[in-house]
Amino acid sequence: MEMVKVLVVDDSAFMRNILTNMLSSDHDITIVGTAKDGLEAIEKVASLKPDIVTMDVEMPRMDGITALRHIMEKTPVPVIMVSSLTDEGAKVTLDALELGAVDFIPKNLSDLSVNIVMIKEILIEKIKLIAKRGILRKPVRTAASVAAERRTQDLHIAMSQRITGERKTAVVAIGTSTGGPKALQDLITLLPKEFPVPIVIAQHMPPNFTGPFADRLNQCSEIEVREAAEGDVLKPGLALLAPGRGHMRVTRRRTMDVVVTISENKEDYIYRPSVDALMLSISECFPGRSLGVILTGMGNDGLKGLTELKRLGGRIFAQNEQTCVVYGMPKAVVDAGIADKVLPLEEMAGEIINAV
Repeated sequence: MEMVKVLVVDDSAFMRNILTNMLSSDHDITIVGTAKDGLEAIEKVASLKPDIVTMDVEMPRMDGITALRHIMEKTPVPVIMVSSLTDEGAKVTLDALELGAVDFIPKNLSDLSVNIVMIKEILIEKIKLIAKRGILRKPVRTAASVAAERRTQDLHIAMSQRITGERKTAVVAIGTSTGGPKALQDLITLLPKEFPVPIVIAQHMPPNFTGPFADRLNQCSEIEVREAAEGDVLKPGLALLAPGRGHMRVTRRRTMDVVVTISENKEDYIYRPSVDALMLSISECFPGRSLGVILTGMGNDGLKGLTELKRLGGRIFAQNEQTCVVYGMPKAVVDAGIADKVLPLEEMAGEIINAV
């Protein structure tokens, strides 16, 4: 592949050096420049034309959010935010993702629950994959996309008229990673208030991010969305987002209620919360009656769990390559031959509604 040109933006010389040394250790990556604030970043994006930018959030003269807004309007390029893992840092980072940033990394790399060697490997792979993909353009409104929107609205009505006994799906389980926050917002906000089955979601995110992210989804959605807690009962019209501090699973009580359990042990999973852990528990609790949805993300988390879900008679929808920020997790499922449908993101909500 061609060399990936990276611009590193951070007001801390120490952080600029850390990221520069870490990324330039890969022979496919070259650091074309650094910038110490947003104003300098805007100038260097225009002059150096990097393939991807790492952007600090808090900087003097011009912060990262203001610079990001300008860059996405004038000279769009993939941007990864460098954020503090605080409640306030989470809110600002979520703002950045809505403005067009594709992902984020923690300001203090030691805050991640993986060792420094793995941090380096994950960051390098992420930089290369996102740079290769480039900017994900918003789909142009065509006759087909307008028809898909109308079909989704029609399915809202058709779904409400179905009797419970006709439903073969008892739960929808969603797994995602890089690019997931925007994809989930686009998907969840299209679901009707009367959605007839529970939804559970595993999104790779740090602990302080999942609460604010669930709140944001809840504010812009018709269904209820909240961060899951130990003992939460799965209910129709309720979407539970796995907390970043642990692995979320579901289990069936003697009362027949299905409840959430949270394990804070790292176990054998690279990412926390793990999509595999969630999907495996879903397949056990709802054999033959579950719908697994795998969205944009790096790696293959979810493949093991979805393979079991499929073996036990469940169905699987995967996001297509064209609408993914990173076509990793869905690709693993598609390549394994277990996806029942491979769909553009804008059609996913309608197909989910139709399936329940």
